[in-house]
Amino acid sequence: MIAQKKCFVAFVTMVLLVVALAASSAFAADKIVWKSSGHGPATDPSQIYHDKLCKAITEASGGRLEVKAFVGGSVVPATQEVDAVSQGVLQMAYTCPMYNLDKWKAAGLISSRPGGLPGEALRTWFNYGGGADLMNKMMEGHDVITFPGALSPLPAEVFLHSKKKIETVEDLKGLKMRASGDGGEILARMGASVVFLPGGELYEAMQRGTIDAFEYSTLASNWDMHFNEIAKYVILSPSRAPSDPQAFFINKKAWEALPDDLKQLVQYVIGNWTQAQHEFLTYESIKAIDKFKEFGCEVYKLPKEVEAAIAAEAEKFYQEKAATEDPIYAEILNSMNSYWASYSATQ
Repeated sequence: MIAQKKCFVAFVTMVLLVVALAASSAFAADKIVWKSSGHGPATDPSQIYHDKLCKAITEASGGRLEVKAFVGGSVVPATQEVDAVSQGVLQMAYTCPMYNLDKWKAAGLISSRPGGLPGEALRTWFNYGGGADLMNKMMEGHDVITFPGALSPLPAEVFLHSKKKIETVEDLKGLKMRASGDGGEILARMGASVVFLPGGELYEAMQRGTIDAFEYSTLASNWDMHFNEIAKYVILSPSRAPSDPQAFFINKKAWEALPDDLKQLVQYVIGNWTQAQHEFLTYESIKAIDKFKEFGCEVYKLPKEVEAAIAAEAEKFYQEKAATEDPIYAEILNSMNSYWASYSATQ
């Protein structure tokens, strides 16, 4: 009798083990794994938010969709994340649209555009004014998509962190500076000596004297990256980048393969976290001004004369581009300008 009971217990245990293994195999078969990269170093708040968001998606899905987070530059060279998404090396990336001017000249309109839409206006244009649809139209021919809620506008960028004080338009001429996107092209037209470097290289480049000034992100982000240690002057102005937006880009095939409930979950989580990042950095940037001052940096606003000159050069720049680039360029520019006119009328 005892032997029969032992045999029965062993049989039941084996059955339960088989069932558990089968369930585990079924879960493993259903589990989806994505790789996602930010564009910045680990200390960049945008990278930190990206990493937290990846974890939030994984947890909210109960592990059905595991999103593995990677720091900018760890999978592909920093700022080339969208190419990796299109090629299927990454399934998702969080980066600045303007880093993709080699593919889409109109990307500069959506990202840190001189004279462009400020934060709240940019986000509402993207989510409700057709901006996301226009961005997808711009990206046709590449295996990458975005959607409403995927853009975080962020506050206005610092105009420049600089070793040299900028008080006149003449002070820009010959200035060795890092800049990106349309703002970089416009400042180069005004006489600045512009180069592009990934954010993670700026600290060392300033130390070595490769550059004497740079733009990068918000006051909050730049304080966390210790830029107070390498530049005496913190120059504020929304003229070059009234918003510093980043957006999530997703591989089209990977997106289409997701079950509908996971698609909804991903959009919901991303929409919440991009909004939260905007609000957090707006608040932290207010506090960061005092931190820069207390450290000994001189924080001041760019003179109106220089702002006016940048605005005038930007207007010429965009008129030329709209007349010569693909039709999507003028379509996005006109959509943003029309939205800004309507938005401004309500303020």
